[in-house]
Amino acid sequence: MSRATQKSTQDRYLAELKRRSKESHVYRNFQLIGLEIADILHDRAHKALYIKLAKEGDVRRLLAVAKDVAERKEVKNHGAYFMRVVMEPNGHSETRPKNPFIEKRKDTSRGSA
Repeated sequence: MSRATQKSTQDRYLAELKRRSKESHVYRNFQLIGLEIADILHDRAHKALYIKLAKEGDVRRLLAVAKDVAERKEVKNHGAYFMRVVMEPNGHSETRPKNPFIEKRKDTSRGSA
């Protein structure tokens, strides 16, 4: 094999490895669910966390919460809000807590007395 042929074969091989490294390797259902949650929340940086949650938690509930959170326009950080909702005891709270991820509006109607 000549040097030119060897070089082009090596280049093709390296290009193929680079292309394949960008693909997700999903072997189990919970991995797929975790990646779907990351995509719904636009938070691929934390995909390992969502995969772990999908492995250990209720998949239907996680997907439902992720879709609900993604639809909320007032939430700044969908991933953080998702985690807050998921980690609440019993999956929901009796009264809706104030959300620190939503911009707070200053109440200007009250004066300081």
